Amino acid sequence: MPRKSTPVQERPPFLESLQALSESKGLTDEDVLAALEEATCRAYIKELGGGDDAVVTCHIDPETGSVYLAQVKKVTEEDDITDDFLQVSVEEANEGLKEAKYKVGDDFEIPCPMSQVTAVLAKAIKNNFRARLAEAERVALYRVYKDHIGEMMVGTVEKSDDKTTTISIGRTTIELTRKELIGDEYFRIGDQIKVYIQEVRPAQTTDGKPSRGPQIEATRSSEGFLKRLFEEEIHEIYDGTVLIKGIARRAGIRSKVAVASNNEDVDATGACIGQGGSRIQRIVNQLGNGKSKEKIDIINYSDNPGMFIIEAVRPAQAIGINVDEEDKEADVIIADDALKIAKGSRDINLNLAQKLTGYTIHLIPKSEADADQIEYTLAEDVKAEAEEEKKQKAQEELTKKMAEESAKRLAEAKKVEVKKAEAPSVEAKDEPVVKVTPKASAAPESFPSEAINPAAAALAELNKKKEEPVKEESQDVKTTTTLSDLEKELEEAKEKKTKPVAKSKRPRKITEEEVKREPASPAKPAGPTMPVYTDEELSEIEEEDIHNGDFDDTEDDIEDDFSEYDRYYDDDGK
Repeated sequence: MPRKSTPVQERPPFLESLQALSESKGLTDEDVLAALEEATCRAYIKELGGGDDAVVTCHIDPETGSVYLAQVKKVTEEDDITDDFLQVSVEEANEGLKEAKYKVGDDFEIPCPMSQVTAVLAKAIKNNFRARLAEAERVALYRVYKDHIGEMMVGTVEKSDDKTTTISIGRTTIELTRKELIGDEYFRIGDQIKVYIQEVRPAQTTDGKPSRGPQIEATRSSEGFLKRLFEEEIHEIYDGTVLIKGIARRAGIRSKVAVASNNEDVDATGACIGQGGSRIQRIVNQLGNGKSKEKIDIINYSDNPGMFIIEAVRPAQAIGINVDEEDKEADVIIADDALKIAKGSRDINLNLAQKLTGYTIHLIPKSEADADQIEYTLAEDVKAEAEEEKKQKAQEELTKKMAEESAKRLAEAKKVEVKKAEAPSVEAKDEPVVKVTPKASAAPESFPSEAINPAAAALAELNKKKEEPVKEESQDVKTTTTLSDLEKELEEAKEKKTKPVAKSKRPRKITEEEVKREPASPAKPAGPTMPVYTDEELSEIEEEDIHNGDFDDTEDDIEDDFSEYDRYYDDDGK
């Protein structure tokens, strides 16, 4: 049996229209319904004609679009009723009901069917709805733009003249006066420009009537506008590697920006200027399109007031300085011919330096300072002092950081101890024991002699093998060699001994210290052995060898045998 498809219930045209309206105004469906309910209540109060103090309720179902409208009266005792437009007796409220439903203090609602709504009431609802909708739109705009205070926004120029420039940003428009623009810049309709949102205030009423929308203050001439440009163009500032410590600006003429680096490997001024001035030039190009371009001085910030003031008066070179930190005043000694540069056109450079540092700066030529015998500290000494303070501060920060980390580790260790103490005891289970083999370690003096002198060790091992008798592995040894075979091997050994030995140089004598010979102890046989020869056969072999002269090993014979080789061992080499 085929499954029946459930028909899709379409939304009423009334709700479709409300949704389209909310999208066009940038509002939510709830905002539009709330505005419509409030407009209906206000219109119905006037329709009742009993005064503005009447109580009315209205509810619109967001699913079906049905509207419930009613007047509300307070249930009161018959004798206590003072205004029948706002009050109703208990008897009248429960009239026609099988059981009493209302008691003193309850709200009694008198519904108004939509079929009884007159054309006058509908028109009043329409007018009120427009007003409530405009108010809701202003509230929504304020809610949106108040979150953009201190940010940059891009707008489109709708109108521009000598006095004001109207710019559209999103769902509203703002007006910039000539004071909020940069120098003598100008715009055409349709130009895309950046503005900085300084302040957003709720819509204010004028003569009892609300204004068009929230009061949005935007500008292009403030220090905040320049700061946001630096953040957009220089990624070291955006990621926090380079910090902007202060900005003093005269829009369209000159600005001073104090920067500092959080990374010793990053030069703050170099990062802002860029290679060949590429970065700072991109920022300057966005500061107006007038004839004169705004100049920007990038200076290094210093915690030392004297060094900071010396940097702030640039491009003039300060010779020395005398700072009064208590009164916030400073005497800056400069060359006689640098006074004009230090002040700048219309004293702009001096004013910006004072605004940036917060000090009242007095520029004094060197000749005047010498004549008045003014004491001051040389700029080189101030710089050295600032460097020393910077190193000391870095050391203090490092020490503080290490102390914090140590305290943190100690706190974590205490937490672990507390957890172990609070944990319930658990019977130990049989777990496999893991044996850890220690790493091998040995000192050179503990090395065996074989590792120190391998050659001597090899020779000693060879002699030891020759002297040691062969150990028999078992008690029962089965001999497969016959007596005739052994006699044949002895005859071959005699022939090898009688052959003349080829003359050759003896190897170098090995001293007794290099090779320490130890008498080899004869190994004890593991068990009873079976002799190969009898005692009588061994004595006959020995007599035969002596008779042939093979075992004549007296000292005289040995000396005669090796006398011809002694010349190879003479010290003089003869």
